Amino acid sequence: MKEAGVELAGMGAAELARRIALRDIAPSEVMAAHLTRIEAANPAITAIVSLRDPDTLMAEAQALDDVAPRGVLHGLPIAVKDLVAVQGLRTTWGSPLFADFVPGADDLVAARMRAAGAIFIGKTNTPEWGHGSHSFNPVFGATRNPYDLTRSAGGSSGGAAAALAARMVPLADGSDMMGSLRNPAAFCNIYGFRPTWGLVPGDAMGDSFMATLATEGPMARNIEDLALLLAVLAGENPEVPFGRPTAPYGDLLQTDLRGKRIGWLGDWGGAYPCESGILDMCRAGLQVLADQGAQIEDIPPPFPAEQLWQAWTTLRAFLNAGAKGGLRDTPASWDKLKPETQWEIEQGLGLTAAEVHAASVIRSRWYARAAKLFRRFDALVMPAAQVWPFPVEWRWPQQINGQMMDTYHRWMEVVVPVSLIGLPALALPCGFGPDRLPMGMQLIGRTGSDAEILAMGQCYHLATDWPGRRPPPL
Repeated sequence: MKEAGVELAGMGAAELARRIALRDIAPSEVMAAHLTRIEAANPAITAIVSLRDPDTLMAEAQALDDVAPRGVLHGLPIAVKDLVAVQGLRTTWGSPLFADFVPGADDLVAARMRAAGAIFIGKTNTPEWGHGSHSFNPVFGATRNPYDLTRSAGGSSGGAAAALAARMVPLADGSDMMGSLRNPAAFCNIYGFRPTWGLVPGDAMGDSFMATLATEGPMARNIEDLALLLAVLAGENPEVPFGRPTAPYGDLLQTDLRGKRIGWLGDWGGAYPCESGILDMCRAGLQVLADQGAQIEDIPPPFPAEQLWQAWTTLRAFLNAGAKGGLRDTPASWDKLKPETQWEIEQGLGLTAAEVHAASVIRSRWYARAAKLFRRFDALVMPAAQVWPFPVEWRWPQQINGQMMDTYHRWMEVVVPVSLIGLPALALPCGFGPDRLPMGMQLIGRTGSDAEILAMGQCYHLATDWPGRRPPPL
């Protein structure tokens, strides 16, 4: 390498991009460092799947060594979440139905990263169809937590989070419907940002008016890298509705927390049971913000949790049935779906129009109530998960503190208030518990406050840098 002693696989994306632009390092050196790390770490973790031929990747990187950067991701090795179609690269959605599928075109997220200069090295593992916050599927198996290989990396962006934590990639895309960015970020000691819904547009396929629960977003080991990727992913797609204005996020990370008012929602008055120690770790994270001048205030539950859950499960099932309900009529395909996906479809197909409308009314009332909260507070905080990273052999946690979970995703109910109304939420790592397992909290903003939330996260990162504590050697 041109600069001895620099561990390229441990550097952030923005720093790598700066050094590539200055010709201090070459894309081929960056690629070689990450491929070496993947070879050492990935067999034990299964974070990256469908890895492309290393010799081909090195040739592509070498071809960029003496080329002027054509984008902010020029020459950076990126593995795309396996729920995103990438032209010419095996894309499975974690499903045996698509185990050998190779798309002929990029989804929008992949197209924007490609245009910014990224080199796609493979995919990151995910649960089948993204259903469930534990990344396992019958095609590739389970992704393990780099901090404890016996534990889950979360999901559905578990492969992305684990790859980042293990230094296999400098940056990653993720997606979030029910905490799929926030849960794995908490489990793997990194940052995950769910942007305001509509800021990162979807593709013009299927329904683009009613499907407003899920969004793509960036994942990284520092806030500057989150801002870098968000700027790449965000921006209007004129073929879909509800676009939002973007901003130069990387230029807006300077802020002062003095006088900022932050509301602590905790476990929503006991509605969201949390395993022992999680709330204490989040309070320690809040203290970091308080030490920088933020005013922290405990606030009571602002809306009935059971109504939020009712609206969430109704709308989620409605959308899943609409997108995949046709598989029920094909027994050979239906039998290959995971039970959780079958349950979602069956729940959705049994809904009435009145039930869907009632769920939308609840959602609307919660949005109005949240808007009033943000007249008093600059941000709200809740845990990013209700359980510690659990054994990788489990399908999902069956109980929390003796309280049985009545669905496969009830143990992640704490993420629903954000997802239901499309608020921006930044998963901040809070350190490690008694068993040396990571945990995190959600920093939640009003609609459109993405830049402000990232800036607050930057203050937190500079004071803590929890992702700098690397996983134990594999």
